[in-house]
Parts: sequence; structure tokens; C-alpha cells
Amino acid sequence: EKDFYTTDYFTKYALSYLDEYQNEDKPFFLYLAYTAPHDPLMAWPKDIEKYVGKFMKGYEFYRKARYQRMRETGLVDKTFPLSAPRYRDWNSLSKAEKIKEDRRMAVYAAMIDCMDRNIGKVLDKIKSLGEMDNTLVLFASDNGCSPGTDGDFKGFNPGAYKGEIGSMQRYSKLGIDWANVSNTPFRFYKTNAHKGGTCTPLIAYWPRGIEGKNRVSHTAGHFIDFMPTLIDVSGAAYPAEHNGEKVVPMQGQSLFPIFQGEEVERQKPIYWQYGKGKAIRNDTWRLVSDKEAPWSLYDMAVDKTETNDVSGKYPEVVSKLTDLYQEWITSHPATHKGSRATRKAKPKKSKK
Repeated sequence: EKDFYTTDYFTKYALSYLDEYQNEDKPFFLYLAYTAPHDPLMAWPKDIEKYVGKFMKGYEFYRKARYQRMRETGLVDKTFPLSAPRYRDWNSLSKAEKIKEDRRMAVYAAMIDCMDRNIGKVLDKIKSLGEMDNTLVLFASDNGCSPGTDGDFKGFNPGAYKGEIGSMQRYSKLGIDWANVSNTPFRFYKTNAHKGGTCTPLIAYWPRGIEGKNRVSHTAGHFIDFMPTLIDVSGAAYPAEHNGEKVVPMQGQSLFPIFQGEEVERQKPIYWQYGKGKAIRNDTWRLVSDKEAPWSLYDMAVDKTETNDVSGKYPEVVSKLTDLYQEWITSHPATHKGSRATRKAKPKKSKK
């Protein structure tokens, strides 16, 4: 269709599903995974025009402004020190480069604007069905912002980089400079095990089930907590088997007590492994390694942005967490068996 744009059409399907099940006498579950604002950067021209020219003050200005706003609104506190910048000096760019970088971020903002409006349509539909007060809404992104640059996607035709940023004729990415701004106040980016690649905020909304409004909790959670949370709030039972096949035991723990304003301790460590990045979080400690570098240790009680490596000060903690990580990775071979870090190249066939 000529009006096809994934964000719009995913929403159309979501609305049709809500219509289809509106008379069911049982809870509904809707999983809506927009591709936006993942690359390629593409948006409707009318949305892009709203933001062109709004990012001409440069990387440093907006990163500091974002951090200040986060502090003022209480989203972060002094335990989130602003990490060192990773962007270029804006004044070193030519006028043409500045205009290009402004448009790059304008398209990114336009994609998020469109997504926001579409989420509004879904919430309006739920309200029209009379189910808003008793519907739990969870919103999160999948990982930190991507530092990819134009032309680094080898599977795409080189001709796709000749059009204007934001159009169907160009495969554009946000780039490391704006990714550093988008990941404020964290270090690094998507695919990294540091929090710039693994920490995303979770918004939870449920008028009938969440105590208080506009509360911020810094309790560490993980996507593995979604299943036990949904089981908890719906009163469902997690199956031991399905169609004669054993079901993997449920991981994680329910977030529902946090929604109720309770202080909750993590019962088990949280682990990460992707590519050449790995990490473990236990209590207030977080042990991290990226690109096969030596372990770094951070105290999340005072340094949630991982700016001060204290591994040399607490070698006993490093040793304990390393052992826990090795136990986990050994007992979960499927977690890393097919990862980029361990995947073996297939032997090439001889041409003879």
C-alpha cells in the first residue's frame, strides 16, 4: 500500500486484534513490537519537518540538557554520574555536516513522534473498550542506542546511501555521536554489556494495580521478569509441559510488588551475554567485560553509570562474581552456543 509504514500498520493490526477479542470473557495479551526507531532512519516527510533545525546546537548541548532535565525531574539522582562524552566537537564540523547531522536526529525524532501517536491510538482504543483501569501497560525498548553509521550494513546495495536521510532511497543510521546523546547518562551502546547497551527504562501503567503516580524505582529488573509478572497479576498458572513437551522453568521474578511500592531484593543474580560482551549483577555489584577485556567492577549503589572501576579494590567480589558467571554460562550452553563470540566459521567448499 502507498501509505504503508510499519509503525502505522502494526498499530492497525493491534487495533483490529482488540476489536476481535473485545467480547471475550478472559484477559487479553497484546504484544506490540514496533521496529521504530531502529535503523534505517525513515519517516514521513511531514513528521521530519517538525524537527528539522531543532538540533543545530550540537551534541554537547543536548546531552547536558537531557542530563539536567533527568536530574530535575527525579528520573536520575547523584548515583547516576554523567559519563565521559564520546561525540565529536560540534564546532569542528562544516556547515554542511551540521545540517546533515541535524536532519539525522530530526528523522530519529520523527520516528519516535509517530510511534508516540500510534501508542496513543492503542490506549484510546483500550479506553473505549472500558478496560483501561484494569489493563497493565508495560513499555520498554530492547537495548541501548545503536552507534552504527551509514554504509556499515554490508547486506544492502551501496546505491541505498545516495538519497536524502529519512527517505526510502537511503539506508541511514543514527551514528555514534547522537547515540552517545540518546544514551545519556550511560557509557557505550547497543551490543555492549555495559549499561549503555543493556539498560533501558521501563514504564509501567495500571490505574487499578499500581500504587501512586509518577514514582521512580531504581530496582534492577530484566525482561525475564515479564513472564512471572504476568502470571502474578493475571492469576494464571505456568505450565510444566505443553503438548507433551517439557516447558523451560520460569525465570526471573515478579515486578508486581514493586508496582505496589514495596522494597524488593533480587533473589538471584542477573546475567548478560551477547557477542563479546558479558556481565553479571548481584546485589549492588555489577561485573562487566566488553570485547574480551578484563572484568570491570562497579558499585551500583553509588555508580549506576559505571564510571569508576573498583575491581582492584575488591578482588574478592570479582572472584565471587566470576565464579557465579562461569557456573551460569556452563549450565546454560544454549545461551552462548550460537553467539558471535563462540560461533565457528563453516568450512568453505573447495572450488576444485
